[in-house]
Amino acid sequence: MDHEGHPDEDEIAFGSVLSALADPLRRQVVMELALAPAGTERTCVSFGLPVSKATLTHHFRVLREAGLIRQVDRGNSRAATLRRDEIDRRLPGLLDLVAAEKAST
Repeated sequence: MDHEGHPDEDEIAFGSVLSALADPLRRQVVMELALAPAGTERTCVSFGLPVSKATLTHHFRVLREAGLIRQVDRGNSRAATLRRDEIDRRLPGLLDLVAAEKAST
């Protein structure tokens, strides 16, 4: 992992990714990023999750440490981008399945 808690591509583990995606709010974040154009960067609050700031921070930490997102500081907030290329190489088809969940709901 780097100093901000992002695992290297070869450290992205199937079990950690599935565990992160088991939560419906975290899955929603990944789904929205997967459906957005590649390279889309969003602040954590832009997802409108119905949770406290501390819980929001927890959810994004889990996604970051699982290797699903990359976060960068943007002044007084953090922005998240999907690690689309790395996930597609490590776990081909996974993001397509997550994105497809929107169509089935």
